Amino acid sequence: MTEFTQQTNPPQQAPSQTPTPKEKNTGMAILAYIFFLIPLLTEAKNDPFVKYHIKQGLLIFITEIIVGIVNYIIPWYLWSLEGLLGLVVFILVIIGIMNAAKGEEKPLPIIGKFGEQLKI
Repeated sequence: MTEFTQQTNPPQQAPSQTPTPKEKNTGMAILAYIFFLIPLLTEAKNDPFVKYHIKQGLLIFITEIIVGIVNYIIPWYLWSLEGLLGLVVFILVIIGIMNAAKGEEKPLPIIGKFGEQLKI
């Protein structure tokens, strides 16, 4: 008679279901680009990842105000410049949302370097 030995592998543990802080607050980081004040009113403002994106969202808001002032000042026959400036701001918002969704802290093109100077 031969004996059959059965090898048993130790049970594998399931991956931890607790999200990392960046995964946990990705929604708030994305929201910072749409309306930066909402994350400031929550506890997420203490997370460095969210705070970084709040600063970037605030820069976009300031840029939108400047673009609005420029659009008010320029003559009506330069409406194409108005559309171009609005498109640039929209593209910056999309880039910021994509960076936040990926969990990255990359500065926005053109204006992102000024975010480090903001104190929130």
